[in-house]
Amino acid sequence: MSFVGEFRAFALKGNVIDLAVGVIIGGAFGKIVDAAVGDLIMPLVGLALGGIDFSSYYLPLAGQAQGLSLIEARKLGAVFAYGSFITVALNFLILAFVIFVMVRQMNRLIASRSHTPTHPTPEDTLLLREIRDHLTRTP
Repeated sequence: MSFVGEFRAFALKGNVIDLAVGVIIGGAFGKIVDAAVGDLIMPLVGLALGGIDFSSYYLPLAGQAQGLSLIEARKLGAVFAYGSFITVALNFLILAFVIFVMVRQMNRLIASRSHTPTHPTPEDTLLLREIRDHLTRTP
């Protein structure tokens, strides 16, 4: 099989397409979580802590003057932007929790489907099994 043929067989497998769809949906879901954290959760956390905006907290590392915005301080040199890190870490925790809940629910759904009551075995099948068992026991 040629290189192109092997690649085509690989790219058209169901798992690769499922993975691509998952990555695209995951990227879009990540943007939703970013917006939720940045626009909804962090302002509430900041309000609860006295009006603090975590995203602009930093320590200057290149001798920048205090009181500059994070963007201005970054233009002047390196900064230790721990506020951005706190925001991104909270973003990750929320995303991980949501994915955990989704996977947990999917596992429960799969488990509940596997434990659904089956139809009773037909009587003729039971009789055939009994005959088979009897024949295997006799010499």
